[in-house]
Amino acid sequence: MVRHSRKFEIAKHLAEILDRRFTIPGTSIRIGLDPILGLIPGVGDALAGLAGSVILVVAAQSQLPKIVLIRMSLNIAINSVVGAIPILGDLFSVWFKSNVKNVELLERYAVGDRPRSTTGDWVFVIGLLLVVALVIAGTVVGILWLLMRIWEILQGMQ
Repeated sequence: MVRHSRKFEIAKHLAEILDRRFTIPGTSIRIGLDPILGLIPGVGDALAGLAGSVILVVAAQSQLPKIVLIRMSLNIAINSVVGAIPILGDLFSVWFKSNVKNVELLERYAVGDRPRSTTGDWVFVIGLLLVVALVIAGTVVGILWLLMRIWEILQGMQ
């Protein structure tokens, strides 16, 4: 069963680090490195998204149904895209906890006997990971472009 595998334990630990490692003093709110990395303009959300993709790889290796892999990919994409919005995106990441959601999906669906994955399954998953990477890269490029435009406007005001 996947719950007892080393890969599952790594995925679970990674989700804990990314989404709820620390408690904000004086509250019951738990945050992880995901919203903290998100404070780094341009690359923070991309790094958090890539780290979260490790859980997706474990899910693919555990032969989860394709629809569950799509749900997990959407969780990563939503967290990365919304997380790119300064401050509000980081608050969203604190609430959304995409990595914890994905580990819960992994635990729920990776039980019992599953047929071995096929070449088609791997092509699907690799394509899905490429889409997630493109969404993350597009977000980074968009933010950098916006920052460059703002810089140009500020330079023109002098």
